[in-house]
Amino acid sequence: MTIRILLVDDHSIIRAGYRQILQKHRDISVIAEAETGQCAIDCCRQHRPDVVVLDLSIPFNNSSDEVSSACGLETIRKIAALKLHTKLLVLTAMCNEPFPSQAVTAGASGYLTKHCAPDELVTAVKSVAKGGTYFSAAILNEMNPNSQGSSPLACLSKRELEIFSMLSESFPINQIAESLCLSPKTVHAHRANILRKLKLKNNAELVKLAVRYGVASN
Repeated sequence: MTIRILLVDDHSIIRAGYRQILQKHRDISVIAEAETGQCAIDCCRQHRPDVVVLDLSIPFNNSSDEVSSACGLETIRKIAALKLHTKLLVLTAMCNEPFPSQAVTAGASGYLTKHCAPDELVTAVKSVAKGGTYFSAAILNEMNPNSQGSSPLACLSKRELEIFSMLSESFPINQIAESLCLSPKTVHAHRANILRKLKLKNNAELVKLAVRYGVASN
């Protein structure tokens, strides 16, 4: 099944970069692009994409409008209100609270910063398209600080967090390996390290932790 993507960013060169990253994967297709919130809403009505990847800092109506996070959040709310089963993934430079929490409240299923690696963007797209969630480690730390000011997931590397997220959404080992261009043996090794670092016994405990910290859906 091909994941159909709508890209929303007011900079065409940035959209071109995202398109190039995503369309290297045979199961992902960028079907439309938008540079304003209203255009994104119209594209959703017309094309019914599986996933919208959008920046928060966009104008709502046209390029002369003020560019602000409020426009991006309003776009998320209006697309979610269409009830098209389209998933929303934020990809933005705005990494500090309250923006991530506001985006989730508005209807986003995932949140990445523009500092993320290309393969993390692909992983996030596939996770939210499947009905799960995906948040980068930095965003999880912002949204779920513990008494020491960081999430327990902060001990995981970027690769381990990618695999943690996919395991929490019940992706099979072979599918994770194929998605991340790794061998199944390497994925098994990462899984063992993840369980050890988080002091978990099995996947069931991993899923419970993921739900608690907003990485996986209930």
